[in-house]
Amino acid sequence: MLITCPTCASSYRVETGRVGMEGRSVRCAACRETWFITPAEVLAAHAEELAEAEADAPTAADWQEASAAVREAVGADVVENVPPAPAAKARRGGAKPRRTARRGLPRLSPALAAGLVLAAVLPLACLARTAVVQAVPQSAALYAGIGLPVNLRGLEIRDVVAFRNPAEAGRPAELVLEGDLVGLARGTVPVPPLTVEVLDAGGLTLRSFAVAPPRAALGQGERARFHANLTDPPAQGRGLQIRFAAGPAARASASAMGKSAQP
Repeated sequence: MLITCPTCASSYRVETGRVGMEGRSVRCAACRETWFITPAEVLAAHAEELAEAEADAPTAADWQEASAAVREAVGADVVENVPPAPAAKARRGGAKPRRTARRGLPRLSPALAAGLVLAAVLPLACLARTAVVQAVPQSAALYAGIGLPVNLRGLEIRDVVAFRNPAEAGRPAELVLEGDLVGLARGTVPVPPLTVEVLDAGGLTLRSFAVAPPRAALGQGERARFHANLTDPPAQGRGLQIRFAAGPAARASASAMGKSAQP
């Protein structure tokens, strides 16, 4: 979907799925203005994308033309390559038809057998990946590498917004950070503190500080907004990394959409 800054009219092309059906706050990379994308705007963008997908889909006439071409090609091959009937050959030659030996089932090669086993096991491993990672923690990197990350904590950090207030009137500069914690587990899970790291352009940590959890526990689908302030942040800071203070990390990365911002 295409979003436009209401202040400087800068436009950005973003994935509709990243915005979410509930809407979200975004920040302009040009003028640093923050505004909110409403659920109605997200719904309209989804409808526009579906209309474009339907327009690009092949029509019934296209399918009929392709089917006719395939039938014509297959029919030509069949007419040209039809062998004479075995019974006719036997009658012309005067020989009695021989009984063909029964052939056994073809043997599977080791590679094919392994592929069949993998095809049967892989869906189960994907569906039960949380149990697999709990039993074999090293498999978490494998799942993440194929685009199926495993969240053992049952919590996720979303919609992070950060901005910096400059120093003025004797007051030091201040980094303001806020975001949502969302419960993903089926039951209620405890919410640990957060750790925020200020990173330089090379990804090195310049400073880190703790943020108290907004709630002690969260159920499935529940959200809680957290807020944090850092006085006199490092001037070399170019990004933020947010994770839970202990256990499996759930991180929010910097982006022009306001999931984080440069301090």
